[in-house]
Amino acid sequence: MEIVVRTLTKNDWSSVSKVYKEGIATRIATFETEVPNWNQWDAKYFSICRFVATIDSKVVGFAVLAPVSKRQVYKGVAEVSVYVSKAFKGMHVGETLLKKIINESEANGVWTLQASIFSENTASINLHLKCGFRVVGIREKIGQLDGVWYDNHFLEKRSSKID
Repeated sequence: MEIVVRTLTKNDWSSVSKVYKEGIATRIATFETEVPNWNQWDAKYFSICRFVATIDSKVVGFAVLAPVSKRQVYKGVAEVSVYVSKAFKGMHVGETLLKKIINESEANGVWTLQASIFSENTASINLHLKCGFRVVGIREKIGQLDGVWYDNHFLEKRSSKID
């Protein structure tokens, strides 16, 4: 089984939205409750550093970056999102995507990556730690989903290539 990572395009949206919908259904991947349309989703993320992972030409995961602020001083800080289809969890898809987006983000001038992960999502927290992120803190009761308050682990990775 070979994992191929390539640039995410609009043509991938149908597959990407299905993977995202699976993440929404877990109730520990995002506070979103519905899959947006392509234009809404596209506007939320940087146009750089958008990747899909494929196995046998099937999209099985994706990784993207979102700006954390519109202020110029934070232009090199991005929030990373990684989603993997439930049928391919534990097969190093997330790790492959996260390593790719780390390398490409640094090549594109991003000096800090952030991740805000549900505290219950230990697999994602462990993946980020394995890839060099550190826990900065826990944001207690940062948001509600289905009437339940959730904590998020807040993680970051500072580039070792950008001073």
